[in-house]
Amino acid sequence: MSAPKSFAAVLFDLDGTLVDTAPDMVATLAALQEAEGCEPVAFELARTYVSHGAAGLINLAFPNAGADEHERLRLAYLDRYEEAVCVHSALFPGLGALLDRLDSASLPWGIVTNKPTRMAIPLLASLQIGDRAACTICGDTIPQRKPHPEPLLLASRQTGVSPARTIYVGDAARDIEAGLAAGMHTIAAAYGYITEDDDFHTWNAHHIAADTEELTHLLLKAVNLEA
Repeated sequence: MSAPKSFAAVLFDLDGTLVDTAPDMVATLAALQEAEGCEPVAFELARTYVSHGAAGLINLAFPNAGADEHERLRLAYLDRYEEAVCVHSALFPGLGALLDRLDSASLPWGIVTNKPTRMAIPLLASLQIGDRAACTICGDTIPQRKPHPEPLLLASRQTGVSPARTIYVGDAARDIEAGLAAGMHTIAAAYGYITEDDDFHTWNAHHIAADTEELTHLLLKAVNLEA
């Protein structure tokens, strides 16, 4: 990465990057499929679609649904998920300790997600990290959503750290596209929710983290906190 102390803030995507939400999101999908008389999609397949949100999961589970039916199912999914947003969801291994290190050094970190506010905020509260984030930009905070850079630029304004000194970590092409457009340093979370036909090597991220251990090493080195 760049020279020590060149980066002074870290922003994370939520689902598949900071928090493993697949257990609850896929369980909600399975329950909806069962209610609709369908065989649930296998967990490992559905997991890879979680970063595509409710719409992507409905596309996977109900591929023949027309536009109106798709919207009905999407809204039904969101209603169900809101009631079970943090049953088994948890920070990815090692990332709690990473946030502790950033907090101890008074280095701001925040979240920029396309997840709706009504799901994201309760999830972060349940995980007891919401009030620690310097910013939380959700999919409906402003009209623009990733891959548009404006959510990241808003986060930069809220942290008080320029985009050039900010790192954004995400597990979807839209995350890296948004980060690059905002002028931030980007890391692709290869451990996240990535479909079989998506190749994170083509996203043009500055770095790729194979797992959370590598992500921790990259980030601590970037902000000059490496032991």
